[in-house]
Amino acid sequence: MRCGLLGTGPWARRTHGPALAEHAGTELVGVWGRRPEAAAELAGELGTRAYEDPAALFADVDAVALALPPDVQAPLAVRAAEAGCHLLLDKPVATAPAAAREVAEAVERAGVAAVVFFTLHFGAGTAQWLRDRAAEDGWQVGRADWLSPVFGGGHSPYAASPWRREKGALWDIGPHALSVLLPLLGEVAEVTAARGGAGDTVHLVLRHVSGASSTSTLSHSVDPAAAGVTAEVRGASGVAQLPERQEEPAVAFGRAVDALLEAVRTGRAHPCDARFAQTVTELLHRADAQLPPLR
Repeated sequence: MRCGLLGTGPWARRTHGPALAEHAGTELVGVWGRRPEAAAELAGELGTRAYEDPAALFADVDAVALALPPDVQAPLAVRAAEAGCHLLLDKPVATAPAAAREVAEAVERAGVAAVVFFTLHFGAGTAQWLRDRAAEDGWQVGRADWLSPVFGGGHSPYAASPWRREKGALWDIGPHALSVLLPLLGEVAEVTAARGGAGDTVHLVLRHVSGASSTSTLSHSVDPAAAGVTAEVRGASGVAQLPERQEEPAVAFGRAVDALLEAVRTGRAHPCDARFAQTVTELLHRADAQLPPLR
């Protein structure tokens, strides 16, 4: 499958680009970015060409991967779908519910496939854990905490990201937590959000339609010594804890490429499709509306 890459930041450079260039089932045709000089540099590193116009790239490929800030990603995803391109999207697809809905509707109108890179659903151990837990009934309580030091003194390539600075952990890593809780506990009836005392820390409480409940703590502001990802569900099957991730995101992204190829071949939607991503955006928007502005 002939693929294009939209985006030139650290995530594109470290994850999307290498995975697309190395995948046996894809040919990386070109790179587009908002800064032409960055697109030219990344294209050179990946052994492909830079495009000045995203429409020209859409015309030359079967699919595009988007590694862009969410509110830049969404309108370009709509344009790509309308041009007949399959989509490898990143989370969140947008921060406005209307924009996320437009992406999902464009995918359906065009009849293209879309896979959203919720990382845990494509990791070797975590993906199998999620499938196994989803096959079990009776989960009553869940917890998914994602604590990172991006703004807390860690040496992260994402610390300078303007959209992460503006939106904080709720929007950047909240999708990861929801991607664990929603498939296991079901649709959310009510969400309550509160901002913590440290930086962008947010606490969520979810009441699910099934009668289950769950909580999340999300932060980019913890000390490096306090960082970590934990998740568990409890119910009739006992206590199940999410295994630790053991691989680089680029390896997991390669499996997202596999998932897109499978969706194109079979016509079957992947669980992490544009409609699932729309649901995640809507829930995060409901939570964000309850919070004081991030300073």
